[in-house]
Amino acid sequence: MSELNFYPTRSVQVIQNDQQAINAAYQVADFALEGRNQRDQKRILPFEEIDQFSLKGLGGIRIPKRYGGAFVSNKTLAQVFRILNKADSSVGQIPQNQISLLNLIDLMGTESQKRFIFNEILSGKRLANGGPERHTKDSKTLQTTLTLKNGKYYLDGEKFYSTGSIFAHWLAIKAIHPEGHVVLVIVDRHSDGIEIINNWNGFGQRTTESGTVKLHQVIVDPDLIFDERILTQAPTYRGAYSQLLQVAIDVGIAEAAFADLISAVKKARPILDAQVEKASLEPYTLQETGKLDILLNAAILLLDEAAEYLDELDQLDQVTEQQAAKASILVAEAKVYANDAALQISEKLLELGGSRASLSQFNLDQHWRNARVHTLHDPVRWKIHAIGNYYLNGTLPARHAWI
Repeated sequence: MSELNFYPTRSVQVIQNDQQAINAAYQVADFALEGRNQRDQKRILPFEEIDQFSLKGLGGIRIPKRYGGAFVSNKTLAQVFRILNKADSSVGQIPQNQISLLNLIDLMGTESQKRFIFNEILSGKRLANGGPERHTKDSKTLQTTLTLKNGKYYLDGEKFYSTGSIFAHWLAIKAIHPEGHVVLVIVDRHSDGIEIINNWNGFGQRTTESGTVKLHQVIVDPDLIFDERILTQAPTYRGAYSQLLQVAIDVGIAEAAFADLISAVKKARPILDAQVEKASLEPYTLQETGKLDILLNAAILLLDEAAEYLDELDQLDQVTEQQAAKASILVAEAKVYANDAALQISEKLLELGGSRASLSQFNLDQHWRNARVHTLHDPVRWKIHAIGNYYLNGTLPARHAWI
């Protein structure tokens, strides 16, 4: 098993409870904030910042306690990702796939599979996805294949939107099994035949390294093949769980933008017609700031409410279809408000901050760029549709990772 050689080996902290997870998140956030603007403007990848995420023990905070993890509450998990994304939303987005993938492994894996992967994460290793594929009819369609030749499995294909793959020790790749069903394959990212290309050039989330992973005749350990058909055997809230992290990312961006808005307005000059001494006394600005504060707080409250419901489901041995649907709807409602908060606050920051706010050295446009790019992942127009259909017609939302 290959080792990343970015940094010398350092001990990994063991997080045992929710408060320790929150404390660690603040420590990583403070470190990430220091170089955020330079990284964003120059597209410098946050290797050390992601390393700190692992070294502080945050990578395994939702691993069940019987495997050595802290299994913090969903509400704490959401707070951790709010904290990270308020500091740097690229740093905050990179590990969210790992957290979601570990949940899938817990649902699909055998005891030996789970113990191996969870031990790797708790020792500081990282897991990233080889993301959806380009040039397919939709994000679920796969052309990547797993083939069996002379008793060995081989992986071939090309992935894009592979967030954080260059920082990872292990890659999780969806592929078509020789028997025709979808599997999740875990491969050492330094295996022969794997090429990671940092060709992500989106105008926001610039340093997530969400580019291409090429796979050519990559040998696969049969013990690290997970049958995704297991996920359809019983209802789960895996979609809501995955989306909860996306909501937390948007809320974190909104919180960062609101903090910068307050600072920018206090430095701005008032409009002449307002006839006030400073911009923070302009009636229009006061009104807009008040509205944005309410919007942000509503998004936070909806996020917490959704997380608390997932925490209730964690106490059950099995969830029903109705409970899984309710989880998805609650998270979708939070996502709608988080989407609007991130976009509106980051745009109003530039408007209310005045011409000075547009100067490149302040990099205040990063919040809108990051919000606009991240909110494209799971468009809220379809979440609103699902919410309306649920309440009006009793239609349960689809069971997949996007709701």
